[in-house]
Amino acid sequence: MVRWIKIREYERGLLYRDGVFREVLRPGRRWVFDPWLRARVVRVSVREVFLESPDVDVIARSGALGDEAVVLDLSDRERGLVWVDGRFRRIAGPGVTIVWQAFSAVRTEVVRVEPVRFEQEDLSAILATPGVDRDLESIEVEAGTVGLFVVDGRLVETLQPGRYAAWRGVARVRVVTVDLRESTLDVTGQEIMTADKVTLRLNAAVTYRVADPVRAFDAVASPEQALYRDAQMALRAAIGSRDLDAVLSDKEGVATELEAAIRERATDYGIAVVGLGIRDVILPGDMRTILNRVVEAQKAAEADLITRREETASMRSQANTARVFASNPVLMRLRELEVLEKVADKADLTVVLGDGGLADRVTKLV
Repeated sequence: MVRWIKIREYERGLLYRDGVFREVLRPGRRWVFDPWLRARVVRVSVREVFLESPDVDVIARSGALGDEAVVLDLSDRERGLVWVDGRFRRIAGPGVTIVWQAFSAVRTEVVRVEPVRFEQEDLSAILATPGVDRDLESIEVEAGTVGLFVVDGRLVETLQPGRYAAWRGVARVRVVTVDLRESTLDVTGQEIMTADKVTLRLNAAVTYRVADPVRAFDAVASPEQALYRDAQMALRAAIGSRDLDAVLSDKEGVATELEAAIRERATDYGIAVVGLGIRDVILPGDMRTILNRVVEAQKAAEADLITRREETASMRSQANTARVFASNPVLMRLRELEVLEKVADKADLTVVLGDGGLADRVTKLV
């Protein structure tokens, strides 16, 4: 009729009669009056901290736990944070949770899931705890970027580089990462007809950065695609209003005009255009042949002009020298001696100087 039960120091006994919870048996040697064998004792370890039982709500409301346990009774919009011996242990979900504090130092905190972004001083430690990913979604924003925190399709805030977390199952959450660093957009293979009906193929590069992430998110679906489209339109407008010669001779001017036009449009959706350059201008095959012939003819004409100019300068110099010699016989005599010295070096000659002119004597010798 009487059963003796020993409860160890780190145990508690849950006493049931006819399947209904009655009381908690503390450590020691306990007796249970059970003449009809309808009593049942379930031993649980308080070192496990969390009481796992299908009757946890009944046990909590019975008041039998006293101050040996902390009872968390949470609504659908609440969560419980549990620290055990100074270390984060678990996130308690909606419903009743019993945490034993007879064997460990327990600290709990009840938080609401609004706002959806979870903020806590011990966030890194909480996210590193196994099992919390069932309740929290980890969000990381890398350096050089910002994160647009969107809840149920509405932009809530802008996240700077760092680590964040959001509650799962509360709302539709997504983070749009926006790179704030300079990027290059290649606009390649653009076939455009000039004002004089010549079809060109151009390759351009646009250097840009996102100046206003919120405006970029609200204004267009994809800022990069919008910038690419505006660059195409600006290229067609600038090239289509110029002749081929104007495009080839003033590529920098065309690029400057394009940059100004694109910068004005891109500002409307939060993009700052840093620079634009035309990398390649590709002509059709027959047009390249014609231009090569034109360039070849121009260079030949320039070479012929330079030759004639040099010949004229040389003849003018010789005429000036002749006039100087005619007006100064002594200078002419010195010039003759220089010529004679050169001739003597090249041949075995005997030169006899007299009263006459050196040119006359040399003529007679020859």
